[in-house]
Amino acid sequence: MKRDFTIGGGMLERHELDAFIVLAEELHFGRTAGRLGVSTTRVSQTIRKLERRVGVPLFHRTSRRVELTEAGRRLHDDVQPAWAQIEAAVRRAVAAGRSMAGELVVGFVGAAAGQLVVQVADLFRRRHPGCEVRIREAQIAEVVPWLHDGSVDVALTGLPVDDPLLDTGRALVREARMLAVSSQHPLARRDTVSVEDLAGVRVLQLPSTLPASTLRDRNPGSTPAGRPIPPGPPAATFQEALMLAGSGRGVLPVGAHVRRYYVRPDVAYVPFRDAPPVEWGLAWHRDRATAKVLAFARAADDLTTHDP
Repeated sequence: MKRDFTIGGGMLERHELDAFIVLAEELHFGRTAGRLGVSTTRVSQTIRKLERRVGVPLFHRTSRRVELTEAGRRLHDDVQPAWAQIEAAVRRAVAAGRSMAGELVVGFVGAAAGQLVVQVADLFRRRHPGCEVRIREAQIAEVVPWLHDGSVDVALTGLPVDDPLLDTGRALVREARMLAVSSQHPLARRDTVSVEDLAGVRVLQLPSTLPASTLRDRNPGSTPAGRPIPPGPPAATFQEALMLAGSGRGVLPVGAHVRRYYVRPDVAYVPFRDAPPVEWGLAWHRDRATAKVLAFARAADDLTTHDP
């Protein structure tokens, strides 16, 4: 915050307060300039500007010494305790943001994402043994709300994520896109399907808590040719979506990992021949991008590029 105190109907800027407090402690323009990382001329100009705001001299200056005036001493006594509290609060905030101690809570969605998170957490712990990693599984409807309210610090989730409050790392995993469909559906007997085939089926709807970009990617409203895609019933969890797909209530575009982790006799997984891959990456709240979060993202990058 740029401005902190009001004096005489005007606002006292932070750099003016810095210069006043430090000069009151040092009583020397050169040492004050050194502590502030500015020139002595800048310090002198700042103090003169502050004195004009206040309306009285704050320092007696001679060629040999600098002393506080009575008005300067009163201002220092009034302001210094509050300023010390502000500085202490800033130091605590910086320490919390930079600290690698404590706990990092990592969320994930889906079994394959859980395995990757475990591997990244192992690498992170080797690099930062003072920080404990707690891993939580989120349902597809929960991951964004958890990131918003701080229930998790970082989460491995589907991309893209265009939430204005969230930041993401690079795509850690890219996999072929497939269509989950009832094993009794005619599409289940094909070797591949086209995105245009979605115009002839109902696509199960994912939770509205997902970012709009993710919904557009997983629940497109139309095919590339502009044909409308009929919406199917909503699904709150991935298992619920597979149940609906298996019962013939709709279909769902998924990543190729589901063939390994979600084998079901009532669901077939058919590859798309003309769809982009499904991407997965880390997301975190931009206001809580601490050193721990960024270190976890680096560990994930290193692990997936095979350079730990």
